[in-house]
Amino acid sequence: MIFFIFQLLASSAFAEDAPVLDQDPHRNKIGFFDIHICNWPERQHFFKILFSTEKFMDIAEMEVFNPSGDSLTVLQKSRFKKLVRKKKPEKWVFIVDMDMPDSATAGWYSIKVKTTDGKEYTARDYVPMVRIKRTTEMAPSSEDSSFSLPVTLTWSKVPGAGFYMVFVRDEWTGEMVFETKLISSNNIKIPEGKLLPGGYYGWRVHARDLNGNILLGDFHMGSMSRKAFFNVAE
Repeated sequence: MIFFIFQLLASSAFAEDAPVLDQDPHRNKIGFFDIHICNWPERQHFFKILFSTEKFMDIAEMEVFNPSGDSLTVLQKSRFKKLVRKKKPEKWVFIVDMDMPDSATAGWYSIKVKTTDGKEYTARDYVPMVRIKRTTEMAPSSEDSSFSLPVTLTWSKVPGAGFYMVFVRDEWTGEMVFETKLISSNNIKIPEGKLLPGGYYGWRVHARDLNGNILLGDFHMGSMSRKAFFNVAE
């Protein structure tokens, strides 16, 4: 991945924009912008677009543009979700999935945010046209066997992935019973008390390349595995 970023820095197309790296181009005075490519099962690759702000009431309009300057999509304020944080200002987060156009190209994608006082603010994210594979070889993954507690989940490492998140759901109740923070290993022991004897669970692994980068934002490519299932012994 580091080698790939150096390749970008060396390219003539990127060199024209190099001064933007003097500061994080994903941030402006209104909020934070990120767009990346997702590879999920049973659907075509798609863009996930994110914009977060602590100045929700100041926003009038938001529009995302592709590298050629053409409009990609208009973001609707009604789609924001409010996050209440301890000892911090409220944050509003907009997240939307969008099918990738056949004409999508690598380059700087941007958002223009117009505020109620008539000002305009721009943030940008560099998106290479690269897909990251989904993890495989997930274990346990058998509905015909029961597994004794404690359960350790393992999966194949994904080339180019530096981090993983694991999500475990109770398939009887639909409740999410366990999820990890970003981890760099390809295994995790589920803590005591999260799984019940006789339970039936499904789990997925989200793989991503980075955890924050001045060029590529939070990360620029991610994948979600197919769901695996397992029973816990009585």
